[in-house]
Amino acid sequence: MFKRIFHFFDKLEDHIRQYLSRHPLQYTFIGTFSIIVLWSGVDWTLSEMGFLNGPILILIGVVITLATGVLGPFFVGDVIILSGLRKEKKVTEKTEQEVEEESVSLKEIKTELKKIEETLGTLTRE
Repeated sequence: MFKRIFHFFDKLEDHIRQYLSRHPLQYTFIGTFSIIVLWSGVDWTLSEMGFLNGPILILIGVVITLATGVLGPFFVGDVIILSGLRKEKKVTEKTEQEVEEESVSLKEIKTELKKIEETLGTLTRE
């Protein structure tokens, strides 16, 4: 039963994302609204619990996000962290030519990997 419900919402999400991806401004407003409503509900629920005040909630949140590894990537973004470690430009700062060159390099790498996989497959069959 739960599997069917999960599958239904998974497919629904795919269709909605595909549609909204063609309308980025509307996607942004809907996403922003939904996040605000979600956190409003969380805030309201937590405010009803008298013993959970601001500092305690901050401490709990920091501990959980650090323990699960989502603090940095959530607030900074893993792409930004990785590009900084590699000393690369941000994607928004790259020129169209640089992005195209990276795309061509990735295609070449994929081709080489396929050749290696085929060679390894041949070697393991022998």
